[in-house]
Amino acid sequence: MKRADVWLISIVLIAALAFLAPRWFSDNDDKGGAGKNLVANVTVDGELFKTVELTKEEQTIEVRTDRGYNILKVHDYGIEMYDADCPDQVCLGFGFITLPKQTIVCLPHRVLVEITSASGEDDIDAYVQ
Repeated sequence: MKRADVWLISIVLIAALAFLAPRWFSDNDDKGGAGKNLVANVTVDGELFKTVELTKEEQTIEVRTDRGYNILKVHDYGIEMYDADCPDQVCLGFGFITLPKQTIVCLPHRVLVEITSASGEDDIDAYVQ
C-alpha cells in the first residue's frame, strides 16, 4: 500500500463520517418514542376508520371490509401491518413505522395507515413566497 492509497482511503472515510455526523448530534425531536404522543390514523376508502395511540404495549387492530381483511399490530411506539389477505402482500413489506408522516398502504383493500401528532399540529415543512 502506497502513501497515495492511504490518503485516498482517509479522504473517503472522512467524507463518509461527515455525512453521518449530523445524525449523531441532532436533537431527534422528530423521532417517535415515549413521550412523543403519536397516533396512527387508519382510513378505509378515504374515511377515518380508527385513530390508535402508539404505545409500548402490544395491541391488535383488525380492519375487515368487503374486499378482505388487514391486521395491524401496535407495539414499541410504532405500528406495522401484521397480516392481510390481499393477493400481492405489498402492504406487509412497509415494515414497522414509528415516525410522523410515515405510511402503510394496502391498495387492494384501500387501507391507509399514517402516523401523525396526537395534538393535530403538523410541523412546517417549508415556507414559500
